[in-house]
Amino acid sequence: MIETVTLLAFVPAAIALNLTPGADMMFCLGQGLRSGAKPAIAASAGVSAGSMVHVLLAGLGLGAAVATLPWLFDVIRWLGVAYLLYLAWSTIRSGAVSSDTPIRSTRWAFRDGMLVNLTNPKVILFVLAFIPQFINPESGSVLVQFLIFGVIISTSGFIVNGLVGIFAGGAGQVMISNPRASRVLGWISGGVFAALAVRLAVMERV
Repeated sequence: MIETVTLLAFVPAAIALNLTPGADMMFCLGQGLRSGAKPAIAASAGVSAGSMVHVLLAGLGLGAAVATLPWLFDVIRWLGVAYLLYLAWSTIRSGAVSSDTPIRSTRWAFRDGMLVNLTNPKVILFVLAFIPQFINPESGSVLVQFLIFGVIISTSGFIVNGLVGIFAGGAGQVMISNPRASRVLGWISGGVFAALAVRLAVMERV
């Protein structure tokens, strides 16, 4: 359905985009620092699942509503800000991390990653701006093409963000052995979530 030449152009572009540090990568970094590699991988999977929801909505044409209704954009954005601030507050409030501190379960990490992605309305606007450049209506269903390209973006994003989370998880485990460092670690991971909330709050519509 999709020409090989188009795929050869899209795949490197998708990988390059996912290698660019952004909110999703920073969230997985913070998750890895706080809870370790497995929850970070689960968070990365949640981010990718959220991305696929955005792709599906864009393919169905619902993304146009976000682009044209300012109030809808702002509602989604402020929900995201509130949730990120909640994550920052709960992380910092829990204090120092230690080997006895229960890590965040993979199920909740997946949910957090998905919610953080879904409450960033710029994701669907990005999908609407990027993927249509590679869509060819004469090649078949536009929705199916959207989903294929979405799977490529989500898969490469899962790998990149997951690797970042694994690295952060390894660094976090090393720091846990030092009480003072583990306390700093809690503030750093909470600060990452707070910074993402500020970034989402001050961003402008495109």
